[in-house]
Amino acid sequence: MERTPGIRPRPSFWRQLDAAARLCFPLATTALLLILLAAPLSLPGQAELQPAVALSCVFFWSLYRPASMTPPMVLLIGLLADLLGYAPLGVDVLVLLLAHGLAVRWRRVLTRQVFVLVWVAFVGVAAAGAALTWGITALLTFTLLPPGPAVFQTALTAASYPILSTLFIRAHRSLAAPEEA
Repeated sequence: MERTPGIRPRPSFWRQLDAAARLCFPLATTALLLILLAAPLSLPGQAELQPAVALSCVFFWSLYRPASMTPPMVLLIGLLADLLGYAPLGVDVLVLLLAHGLAVRWRRVLTRQVFVLVWVAFVGVAAAGAALTWGITALLTFTLLPPGPAVFQTALTAASYPILSTLFIRAHRSLAAPEEA
């Protein structure tokens, strides 16, 4: 069968389903991880892991698959994190949307760098996110909060990124479209 350039056969139902699954994978895995961390698993630091996982997932997928991690998807993840977590409603949404914006903006530079430089950029985003969460929470509660939890949150988020990104890199490579592979 001779193929004419620019003309492709209509994708079958299974190809469309496969494309939808590839597109929704980052949102689905992030939501699943957040729900698992909200379950009573008796893990040490389980409540603190939730914002760390959310920020790591959003930053990674926004950087490497921005078409699969759009602002509306980030908004949904932020709402889920706010509803499952302990921060005031809207704080996680704001932090995740800002992290998404920074990742997309820095995408062309960071995707060409070695992992350590990407991680350093992420640590800066995590520190800014923890500081923003601390500041907004202090403003909303009219209380000067101790900075220790924000520092711990930054360290935990920074430590979680290499672990999660190792898993996500493998998933990202397997999610490459058949035409890209």
